[in-house]
Amino acid sequence: MRLSDGQIRERLRGVAVGLLTPFDDSLEIEYDKLADNAQALYDEGIRTFLATANISEYHSLSQDERISIAKASVEALPDDACVLGGVGGSTADAIELIEAYDRDGVDAMMIMPPDHTYLHEQGLLDYYRELDAASERPLVPYVRGFDPSVDYLAGLTRVDGVVGIKYALEDPVKLGAGIAAGTDDVVWVDGLAEPYAVSFWAEGVEGFSAGVSNFRPEVGLALFEALQNENWERARELRNICLPYQEFRDETGQDNTLPGASSVAAVKQGLELAGLNGGHVREPIRPLTDEQEAYAAELYEQLDDDINRLIE
Repeated sequence: MRLSDGQIRERLRGVAVGLLTPFDDSLEIEYDKLADNAQALYDEGIRTFLATANISEYHSLSQDERISIAKASVEALPDDACVLGGVGGSTADAIELIEAYDRDGVDAMMIMPPDHTYLHEQGLLDYYRELDAASERPLVPYVRGFDPSVDYLAGLTRVDGVVGIKYALEDPVKLGAGIAAGTDDVVWVDGLAEPYAVSFWAEGVEGFSAGVSNFRPEVGLALFEALQNENWERARELRNICLPYQEFRDETGQDNTLPGASSVAAVKQGLELAGLNGGHVREPIRPLTDEQEAYAAELYEQLDDDINRLIE
């Protein structure tokens, strides 16, 4: 039984964890390990899950794999969990995913950031309206990778079917202006994880996506509780212990100048260090070097010490 729109809004007011895709040595999906991760995170208290998201290596998956991953995620979790399935690409491809996700029990559609070279704000709003018309489930647009106007953000809240917006721009001022200009029944979610949770909360977000909380969910849950209780000092402390590993995720990696290239591999390494399942990465993502793995272990040990000091 799937969640109602109201229940989905309530789930977005929390910590949304990305379900990374474990690949074996042949780069085939290990569905049993995906399910194990989902169940372990649920047991820790997570109730909102992003399947086939950016961090799931969405762009390295085929349409059939996206559909099968979303289905496996739904089947692995109890009915009170909220599963959002990543949807993107052309209108036809997006509708194909939406129809499959609808059949397989996904609660809401997370519409991926547009990957077109040339964008028009009104054209994007038309795109969301087309996807809404094709779906019986609500939409959560993901704003990232372009610099929209405040009017666009406000217009996005007025698309029928939109229950939440995942905002991943390093611009809290525009976020606050967009929230003020939009409708009141849309839940805004910090899409830049723990580092921006405190500042974005002050602008009106009500939930955030996971960074280190993908493999140490107790950090995100404690941070969310501190934010809800307006315990700003504790919230800043919890945010700060996440920063070293999050900064590691932003590294370029070896023989590369593009920021963030290590992000997915770093989180997969965090999963392994936490006793969960990370697995390999598919191209164009590169695995961590031996030196990066050793550094990740140092950062994880410090994170573990900080969690024991602040939470346990």
